[in-house]
Amino acid sequence: MTRVLVVTAVAAERDAVASGAAGDGGTGGVEVIALPVGGYALHRVRADGRPSVIIDVLAAGVGPAAAAAGTATALTAAVCGGTRYDLVISAGIGGGFAPGAPVGATVVADEIVAADLGAETPDGFVPVTELGFGTVVHTPPPVLVRALAEATGAACGAVLTASTVTGSAEHAARLAARHPRALVEAMEGFGVAEAAAAQGLPVLEIRTVSNPVGPRDRAAWRIGDALGALSAACAALPRVLTAAGTPTSWRTP
Repeated sequence: MTRVLVVTAVAAERDAVASGAAGDGGTGGVEVIALPVGGYALHRVRADGRPSVIIDVLAAGVGPAAAAAGTATALTAAVCGGTRYDLVISAGIGGGFAPGAPVGATVVADEIVAADLGAETPDGFVPVTELGFGTVVHTPPPVLVRALAEATGAACGAVLTASTVTGSAEHAARLAARHPRALVEAMEGFGVAEAAAAQGLPVLEIRTVSNPVGPRDRAAWRIGDALGALSAACAALPRVLTAAGTPTSWRTP
């Protein structure tokens, strides 16, 4: 049995993930399971035709701190209950860097990067690693990244986690210069990855693009389309995980 925890920010993303992963008439539908602490609830999916894969979806809140707290709570509750997850996934919508990730695109992260964890200096931004502590990058298992990208037609690249969403062309340009492989900016992936790493679990991040990174133009956002793309991408999860080897081979050394 392969157990997967998928963490989103908000309920709309959670529902998109769950409906996609369940497939047409997913076995038993979606079961809601309250966690014993924190006021969290898991939406458990048993994918149609893939009984060996259980996917629990959690809407943990917006931003890296809420994502880390919710992920850690769910992972710890599983261990205390006598089970353990094999994989953790951060999933949701986000802003795309042109031209690599236009509106409507799907991206699978090959790097999960904390874009603003560090210090401002007279010479510019310095990441926390250069200050001598911490990390700013988590690397998902390449075998899963490739398999999921091939199954969904997704692009692969860095996904940035920021506590403050970019709202100007100038800041977008600075981020792109600092992270030339960045395809998406979002707010939760690094928090999810930190919680997963603390328990020695591999992590993925899946993002679909609702808007360009840059000046905020709410009228141009395509949230509904991005949620639809997220659901379609997550429909591939059960078969990808079934075919991609054993969970032991996904774990980071």
